[in-house]
Amino acid sequence: MSGISPRRVAVYCGSRPGSRPDYLAAARELGAELANRGYGLVYGGGSVGLMGAVADAVMAAEGDALGVIPTFLETPELAHRGLTRLEVVPDMPARKRRMIEEAGAFVILPGGTGTLEELFEVLSWRQLDLHQKPVIALDVAGYWQPLLALADQICSEGFTSPPERDLLEVATSVADVFRIIERA
Repeated sequence: MSGISPRRVAVYCGSRPGSRPDYLAAARELGAELANRGYGLVYGGGSVGLMGAVADAVMAAEGDALGVIPTFLETPELAHRGLTRLEVVPDMPARKRRMIEEAGAFVILPGGTGTLEELFEVLSWRQLDLHQKPVIALDVAGYWQPLLALADQICSEGFTSPPERDLLEVATSVADVFRIIERA
């Protein structure tokens, strides 16, 4: 099996389920397929929303899931206690750094401001050549289309180049996600 190394994929996504059933379905499918293909999961350590759905699917398929959660979020309601491993770190910067270290690729599902913040960090690090790992937006039900339009606008206005714009790869299915990961 070719593909990324280390064999862990970071998934950034919402701590809420969102308003469309497609979002939860995609999270569950991605989690199951990570486990089925032998990839471990690294994610924010939550038990709720899309985060919980991805982790639950990985664990149900007998996969490996590493959650990284900051101390202030480690409450019985939020922290996922059914993972392979849950690491508690002091703060959000430590969480992000740990996830980046563990990941060989980044997949972004629908989410809110936290998801966007994580996406922009790994994407800007890629642009700055601080890592060579794929950054993939899984465009569930057209969720990322406004962001992609903004990326095109940024490029057309001269604030980035077409090759830099293309560092954010877009998948329209879970199968597409793995085609991108496995060619990396």
